[in-house]
Amino acid sequence: MMKLVYKLQAEEYRYDFPVSYLPGPVKASIQEQVLPECSLYHNKVQFPSSGGLGLNLALNPFEYYMFYFAISLITQKNSPATHHVSPSNSAYFILVDTYLKCFLPTEGSVLPPPSSNPGGAIPSPTPRSPAVPFSSYGMHHTSLLKRHIAHQPSVNADPASQEIWRSETLLQIFVEMWLHHYSLEMYQKMQSPHVKESFKPTEEHVLVVRLLVKHLHAFSNSLKPEPLSPSAHSHTASPLEEFKRVVIPRFVQEKLYIFLQHCFGHWPLDASFRAVLEMWLSYLQPWRYAPEKPPQSTEPLPRSVSEKWAAFIQENLLMYTKLFVGFLNRALRTDLVSPKNALMVFRVAKVFAQPNLAEMILKGEQLFLEPELVIPHRQHRLFMSPTLGGSFLSSRSPAVTDASFKVKSHVYSLEGQDFQYKQMFGTEVRNLVLKLAQLICQAQQTAKSISDHSAETMASQSFFSWFRFTPSDMNGSYTGNDLDEIGQDSIKKTDEYLEKALEYLCQIFKLSEAQLTQMMMKCGTAQDENGKKQLPDCIASENGLILTPLGRYQIINGLRRFELQYQGDTELQPIRSYENAALVRLLFRLSSALNERFADQMEVLCSRDDFVGRLCRYHLTNPQLIQKIRYSPVVRDRTSHNWGPRISLRFLASYRTLISLLLIYFLASWFYVGPVGCTFIILTGYFLYAVIMTFFFEGWKPHEH
Repeated sequence: MMKLVYKLQAEEYRYDFPVSYLPGPVKASIQEQVLPECSLYHNKVQFPSSGGLGLNLALNPFEYYMFYFAISLITQKNSPATHHVSPSNSAYFILVDTYLKCFLPTEGSVLPPPSSNPGGAIPSPTPRSPAVPFSSYGMHHTSLLKRHIAHQPSVNADPASQEIWRSETLLQIFVEMWLHHYSLEMYQKMQSPHVKESFKPTEEHVLVVRLLVKHLHAFSNSLKPEPLSPSAHSHTASPLEEFKRVVIPRFVQEKLYIFLQHCFGHWPLDASFRAVLEMWLSYLQPWRYAPEKPPQSTEPLPRSVSEKWAAFIQENLLMYTKLFVGFLNRALRTDLVSPKNALMVFRVAKVFAQPNLAEMILKGEQLFLEPELVIPHRQHRLFMSPTLGGSFLSSRSPAVTDASFKVKSHVYSLEGQDFQYKQMFGTEVRNLVLKLAQLICQAQQTAKSISDHSAETMASQSFFSWFRFTPSDMNGSYTGNDLDEIGQDSIKKTDEYLEKALEYLCQIFKLSEAQLTQMMMKCGTAQDENGKKQLPDCIASENGLILTPLGRYQIINGLRRFELQYQGDTELQPIRSYENAALVRLLFRLSSALNERFADQMEVLCSRDDFVGRLCRYHLTNPQLIQKIRYSPVVRDRTSHNWGPRISLRFLASYRTLISLLLIYFLASWFYVGPVGCTFIILTGYFLYAVIMTFFFEGWKPHEH
């Protein structure tokens, strides 16, 4: 395919690319007849002739192919769920990786294009001048590789400079088509909730952008060390080396920052945000893609961030601080009991807890907050060198001032002059971190309670539970959670992620043990006697429990909940799926007749203080109702009704009870025990069981009579 592109390139064809396919800010700018700042569009806009429809860009074959290749990522149709392929295994992902390695090589130079002529080279679309220095990047917006010099023929151009136009073109197209969907003005408008979002990136889109970010770090870090002699530098630095020096701040930084800001503010609060998170963390850690290898050591200590990265951190301060605050606001609105959400908090905390990183971010904030000094022509000192009148032996103060100027230039260029900076290590953000730490503690306790409940449920569902003769729990509540379906291993991972995340947050923000202990105590105040069930935060009133704003937040995020349970007359609750409907109705009539006939006698028996009274109270009253009332915010009047002692035969309508009885009769027949004898044995066994339960549990079982 590329051979065909280069063949057409040699014949200098031009192709029309519709402006309507371009990202929103660029399209709007061209339609308003304002030339975009990016040099990619210079001398390419073609206005329609009379009667023509729409604007077009006149592109050479290489640009034309790369534009359509880049736009296919954001216009691709969703593939069917049955043919889901991992993005990293797709042909598109592999092609992007191949193009980046070819045109932005970390070793060597860009490979020359194949020539269809035995003795000739493929001409570039416009002549380049080798005399243009790359230091102008960051100060001017015109391309240094596409400057038209009418009087200079192409054959006299530097071959290296001829090659590099493809590298710059490829990078500009990728950045424009993948990241430039939000301008600064559009980003500010998007803060309003009434503005409809014009573009929604997909997870595959974000993964490809992350691949681009990782490769650009490796490409930039492959820059050769500067020679000590300035004269040697001027003769040996190639265009590719100079391109590596400016590729991230000149081409990527601003558009990626706005793209990330939009994703942090508009991406759904689910696990798919992990792709955006990893792209952000990849950009924050250029040292991971540096060519030097970390020293081998037997101790698994985290690698300290070198001081040589301080300049990168300072010139990308908002990437670290403002986006960290944005992540905090997202984390405070997510369910941290979910293992995937817990993993994201752990990943961010682990990255920011790298040794020396927090200190360098703090230093960058201090440089930004440094008061302005009235120094004439201060902006020129930023680019001053010894050959231009500067001195490396001068005092340290100008260097600090220039560093402060760089940080302020970075912040104000991205957010505007009236931007109110929120310090990452200030009081406001620290309070957000404390809230997150408190939520982590609550999520840990919730995960533990769910784990304990799951273990109890598994134990209660064992084979031998079929042989219980006590009535089944008809007041059982729904305690479902996503973790019930995930399993114990994931619950354990959640606890590990949250524990390590809390530890890293304490390292970053210097949280004391006393603060952690206080938070843990606050989290544990709502636990009941058995240390498992937690009620949402609420206050008691004469009408029952009333939720506080914190309690509503806990319920919405699944951190705590009330148990949903039936609190009316157990004899009148709906027929369950594990019950026989005809038997339920028949046994209800029989129980009602017995209760009506012997109500006075049962009342007298239950009022006795001897062993007979205790035995009757245990079996003829319902002590479970009062035990569970405190876990539901119902009106007190509804739970104060007293149904008195009564006989309940509904448990005999349960299929489990019926199958258990049939199984016992079947086993008894093997030992030649008839139905009458088996019934006598069952009644005797149950009587002994009732006596034992009365002796051991009457003391703590509540009753009503």
